[in-house]
Amino acid sequence: MIASALFRLCCVITALGLAGGCGKETESTTRPSGPPAALVTSTVVQPRSFEITENVVGSLETVIDPSLGAEVAGRVTRVLAYTGKKVSKGELLAEIDPKDFEIQSRADSAEIARQESLLAQAERVADRQQKLVAQGFISQNAADDAVAQRNALREGIAGARARGDQTQRSLGKTRVVAPIDGEVEVQVVAAGAFVKVGDPLFKLVGTQRLQANLPLPENANSIIRPGLKVRLSVPSAPGREIDARIDEIKPTVTAQNRSLVAIVKFDNDGSFRGGGSVSAKIVIAVRENALTVPEQSVVLRPAGKVVYVLQQVEDRITAQQRPVETGVRQNGYYEIVKGLQPGDRVAVDGAGFLTNGAVVAFPKPRADAAAKDAPRK
Repeated sequence: MIASALFRLCCVITALGLAGGCGKETESTTRPSGPPAALVTSTVVQPRSFEITENVVGSLETVIDPSLGAEVAGRVTRVLAYTGKKVSKGELLAEIDPKDFEIQSRADSAEIARQESLLAQAERVADRQQKLVAQGFISQNAADDAVAQRNALREGIAGARARGDQTQRSLGKTRVVAPIDGEVEVQVVAAGAFVKVGDPLFKLVGTQRLQANLPLPENANSIIRPGLKVRLSVPSAPGREIDARIDEIKPTVTAQNRSLVAIVKFDNDGSFRGGGSVSAKIVIAVRENALTVPEQSVVLRPAGKVVYVLQQVEDRITAQQRPVETGVRQNGYYEIVKGLQPGDRVAVDGAGFLTNGAVVAFPKPRADAAAKDAPRK
C-alpha cells in the first residue's frame, strides 16, 4: 500500500513538471523572431533634366593686353602708374616734357596769323584787279596774277594749319593715358628717363575680357563644336561659376599632346585672372525627363547592378531588389535607362547592406534637432 502511494505521488510530480515545461515553450514561441530593421535613407525617383558634360582643365589668357610705347621723344617728367595698379580708360599714366611742343605750337599759331593777314590783303587786291579789268584799265593777265597769288596764300594757310594740328597732336601724346580698363602688368619707364619714339613704357592687361583655352582629346572632334554651353570655375573663387559658350575650335591639333583646343571668350567679373588655370564643364547634350538616382543607390550584386525599391508590406517597409540598366554617371548621380518608374522610392544611404526582402526603417530625428524645430510657447 505504501509503495503504491509513493508511485502515485511520483506520477503527479512528473505531470506537474511536464505541464510547467510546456508552459515555458509556449511563451517562447510568442516572442518576435528575425534580424532588426536596417536603417536607410531614401529618395523618390522623379524625371528631371540631365546634362551630359565633358570636364576639362584649361588655361586663361587675356584677350586685350596692349604694350604702350613712347609716341614722341622727350624726357619723362612724371610717372603715375606702377605694376599691379588698376587703371581706367583715359587715366593718365605718365607725362613727357611738353615744352618743345608748346613752343612749336605758338610758332605755328604765329605763322597761321601771318598767312591769314597776307591772304586778306591778296583777297582785296584780287577783287580790285577784277574791277579794273571790267572797266578796261588793265589786262586780264594782271588780274590772273593777283588771283594766283591769292590762291597760293590760301594753300599756304592750309599747310600752316596742318602743321599746327600735327604739333597739337604731338603735344597730346606727351600725356600717356590708358587705352583700356585694366591693370599695369609691367612698368618699364621711370621718371627722368629720356625716351625715343617707340621705346616701351608700360604693358597693360585687360581684366574685363578673358579667353579660356580648353584642351580636349583628339577623338572629341565629333562631339565638340562652337556654340556649346560651358561652365567655368577657378580654384581662387570656389563655388563661383561663369556661363559661356565655345567660340571656336582651333583648326590644328597641338603637337605637344595631340589635343584639340576649344576657345571660350567671356566677360570677367573680377574673379578670374589671366595666366591661371580654369576648370570647365562642357555641356555636350541635355536629356529631358531622365530618371536619375544617387550613386549610393546603385549596388553591384551577382545579378548585376540593382536598386532597392522600398515598399510597404502590412506594417513593415521592405526592400525589393530590382535590376537596372544605367547610363551616364555624373555629379554623384546615375542615369537609369531601364528598371525604375517615376514615383519609385529607393534606398540611398545603407543600400549596400540590404538584401532582397529586408525590413528597413528610417532614422529617427535627433532629440536636439527635434527640440530645436519644436514651436516655442
